[in-house]
Amino acid sequence: VQLQASGGGLVQAGGSLSLSCAASGRTFNGYTVAWFRQAPGKEREFVAGTRATGGRLYYADSVKGRFAISRDNSKNTVFLQMNSLKPEDTAVYYCAAGTGVILSSLRRQEMYDYSGQGTLVTVSS
Repeated sequence: VQLQASGGGLVQAGGSLSLSCAASGRTFNGYTVAWFRQAPGKEREFVAGTRATGGRLYYADSVKGRFAISRDNSKNTVFLQMNSLKPEDTAVYYCAAGTGVILSSLRRQEMYDYSGQGTLVTVSS
């Protein structure tokens, strides 16, 4: 599976961006998918995720209420709608997909099978 994230850019604080992650080579069906981000000088961190079944959505506390993850399995695409952006949201955003990702490991990118190239989001103050 190859993952390609897109939709990043420069936005003012308070603005919105919508990221997409398209998968090629295999369907998203049966995969847990998630977004991670890495800010300059910081470790990569979990942003949002959704498991293959159940439909429940998971978010980092820092983005809860502002970001929304969704998926369209028919298009092999996962989305991240980002609203009320803050300068501290500035980072490279990555998508990841994996099978067998248990709930306790959802926030650990090393537990995912695939991760694509990221897309840069810059939020100006």
